[in-house]
Amino acid sequence: MKGEEAKSNLPRVLVIDDEVAIQRFLKTALDTGDYSVHLADSAHAGLAAAVAVRPDVILLDLGLPDLDGIEVIRRVREWSQLPIIVISVREREDEKVQALDAGADDYLTKPFGIGELLARIKVALRRSLQQAPEPVFQVGELRVDLPHRRVTVRGEEVQLTPTEYELLRMLVTHAGKVLTHSQILRQIWGVAYLEQPHVLRVNISNLRRKIESDASRPRYILTEAGVGYRLKSE
Repeated sequence: MKGEEAKSNLPRVLVIDDEVAIQRFLKTALDTGDYSVHLADSAHAGLAAAVAVRPDVILLDLGLPDLDGIEVIRRVREWSQLPIIVISVREREDEKVQALDAGADDYLTKPFGIGELLARIKVALRRSLQQAPEPVFQVGELRVDLPHRRVTVRGEEVQLTPTEYELLRMLVTHAGKVLTHSQILRQIWGVAYLEQPHVLRVNISNLRRKIESDASRPRYILTEAGVGYRLKSE
C-alpha cells in the first residue's frame, strides 16, 4: 500500500508512441523509481490519457497511425500548458519548427541518449512548477535581475539596448526551452518581422558579444540549427 502511495506521488510521464520497442525502452529507462510511466500507442489514446492521467510531461512521437503528432500538440494546447517533448525520427528543420510553433516545449531526434532525455525532462518539469520566472536568474557567471532590469557577468554590469534586454528577458523566462525564430520575432518585433530573421541574428550576435566570454563559442545562448535558440538553464 505504501509502495502504491509513493508511486502515485511520482511525476507522471505519458509516452505517446506506437513503436513497441520505444515504449519498452522508455518504460524501462523511466520507470525506475523516479517517474510513473503511462503508455499510449495512438493519438486518440494519448489525448484520452492526457485527460485521464493528467501527466506532468508528455513524450510525443509525431508519426502516429491515426493523427499527426503536431495536431496532438495543438489539441493539448487548447486546454493545458503541460510540458510536451517531441521524440521523433523526423529530422527536417521545418518539421521541428512546426512542432515547436504548435506549442511543443522541446524536441529530441531519435535515436537519443537516455541521459539527454532525462535532462530535458527535468528542465521541463522544473519550468512547469514555476508559475513565474525567478526574480533573479543565474547560470554560470551570468546573472539577470529581472525586477531591476540589471544584467551582470562576473559581477560587472552589462549595458544592453532595450531590444537586447527584452530578447534576453524572453530567453530567461523560457530558460531551457527551445524558442523558434518565429516565436522570438513575433514577440519582440511583431508579425511584420517574421520574414526578417537577420534582425534576430544581428541582435543575438550583439547580445552574445556582451555576455559571452567567447561569442564564437557561446556558453549561455545556444543555437538550435535552423530552428531557433535556447538559453542554458544550468
